[in-house]
Amino acid sequence: MTYSHYKKQLKQLEVKPPKYKKYIKHNSPKERSTGISNKRCRRCLRIRGHINKYGLHLCRQCFREIATKLGFKKYN
Repeated sequence: MTYSHYKKQLKQLEVKPPKYKKYIKHNSPKERSTGISNKRCRRCLRIRGHINKYGLHLCRQCFREIATKLGFKKYN
């Protein structure tokens, strides 16, 4: 199970409050204080390809889209 899959089954369990609480307790991912899943892109919330340098907090795809707006230049 990845970090977002446990939410897909919640629609069926919302009508059964006791089972819903138990499901959330045992199947929701725990909050992380360190590691790869704690660092996310500010724009698209991707986990991988994260650029933390200069306090950007962007993934590489979002950085490529807005790099010229931020003042970065592409050199050949």
